[in-house]
Amino acid sequence: MTRPNTGSKVAPSGAAAAMSDSPTTREDRVSPTLPGGGRGIVNSAHLVSTKSPELSEFEFGLIIAAHGFQRWMTRCMAAAGIGDLGQLDVLVLHTVNHRARLKKLADICFVLNIEDSHTVAYSLKKLQKGGLVSTARKGKEALYATTPAGEAACLAYRDVRERCLIDSLHSLGLSNQEIGDLAQRLRALSGLYDQAARAATSL
Repeated sequence: MTRPNTGSKVAPSGAAAAMSDSPTTREDRVSPTLPGGGRGIVNSAHLVSTKSPELSEFEFGLIIAAHGFQRWMTRCMAAAGIGDLGQLDVLVLHTVNHRARLKKLADICFVLNIEDSHTVAYSLKKLQKGGLVSTARKGKEALYATTPAGEAACLAYRDVRERCLIDSLHSLGLSNQEIGDLAQRLRALSGLYDQAARAATSL
């Protein structure tokens, strides 16, 4: 025997209830609306906050810029004559060469804001094996410096950077002042993410 249809609906529960009660539509979750009515370009629409949808746009820009920068570093170093270095190796080499001062492992990690020192230590060993970095001892602590070959590699990288990157920079229509302003804001936002990471760790 069939049961009569009373017209009542089963109330959704759990995640389904949250989605049904949400003021946003499926379209909003896929392509969030920004102030002014425009649609944001993001890679994770489900993370977009109504409090700051622009932050998701920034994060997407940061992701693709970071990957583009990493790809650029390895290609630039390869064009400079050193083709077997990864992006972290290139960063570490330039940091060690900075101002021709001896660097400790902790100094390099601090400057690059890298928490896992083992990855930097591995890069240093790789650079030493390649004859680009040398090490000296001060007590129990190792100090690192670039060799003449390492310094030459950094200067060759600079030449390629000037020809391939700097010469085309202003085709974007950005002034040096605007680029400097962007750099300051990016450093400020990096501090925001560091604080958020510490907060998330304490949850």
